[in-house]
Amino acid sequence: MSIPPNSPHVKPPRRYDSTRRRAQAAQTRQDILKAALQLFLEGGYAGTTINDVAAAAGVAVETIYRGFGSKAALFKGVMEAAIAGGAARAAIPPEERPVVRAMIAEQNPRRVLELHAATQPGIHARAGPLYRVLMEAAAADPEVADVWNQLEAQRLTGMRRIAEQLKNGGGIRQELSVEEAGDILWTVNSLAVYNLLVLQRAWSPERYRDWIASTNTRALLPGRRRPTPPNHRLSVHARRRD
Repeated sequence: MSIPPNSPHVKPPRRYDSTRRRAQAAQTRQDILKAALQLFLEGGYAGTTINDVAAAAGVAVETIYRGFGSKAALFKGVMEAAIAGGAARAAIPPEERPVVRAMIAEQNPRRVLELHAATQPGIHARAGPLYRVLMEAAAADPEVADVWNQLEAQRLTGMRRIAEQLKNGGGIRQELSVEEAGDILWTVNSLAVYNLLVLQRAWSPERYRDWIASTNTRALLPGRRRPTPPNHRLSVHARRRD
């Protein structure tokens, strides 16, 4: 005997709340990345296991493998979160992030370079320690070396997109191609330069920011001199003393 559809004893089917499920999954991912960040910084890459991360994040080991696939991929996720300014920001496509949107909307080439330069001190301060962990591990682990190559390729792609925007707006020297302009941006804005100027020479983040903005402006934009080698900037009196 079947129960009539309108019977008060029949419970309506439970609705699947996909929004809530997605929010829980996003929170779990953020918890994993936060735990992994701390452990990688404290114990290095080799000294951190997936079991360690799972325990610190309060999740099952299988949850991490389902979400990331491998330890190297987890480290890449941690790196991308640090570069973006957090796991929540990393989940947003780069072109939809506020700073990138402001750069895309900006018509003044000099201002585009200034907006980009303003992001660099924070990125290097957050991601720099992780990059150093990555470089140490990459020497002994091909999978980690591949993560390094992927991140650098992503960074170069981003620099060339900026160069292309400048080129399309008539804001690059005629003799420079998009590839050459991208290479200049990739070099000037690199972690290596940040390490030399901020960590070794004790420049302030603000001085470093202003330097890369002015250096890129002089190197890329028409009507401005290319950066002059330091020896050529010596005064006449300084040259005479030499």
